[in-house]
Amino acid sequence: MTSYISLDTALQMLSNTYMASVLLLLAVSYFGLVAIETMEDPGNPTPKPKWFI
Repeated sequence: MTSYISLDTALQMLSNTYMASVLLLLAVSYFGLVAIETMEDPGNPTPKPKWFI
């Protein structure tokens, strides 16, 4: 009995891990940007247009 991983399986594992890390990095950066924007919210960011007053 051999205990090796075939090249195809290893490449698929690496590509799956890479894609998971990219998605995780994008998600964390998005939530970080959302947190920064909410902390820097000036209260009234945009004036209302005249027809909504």
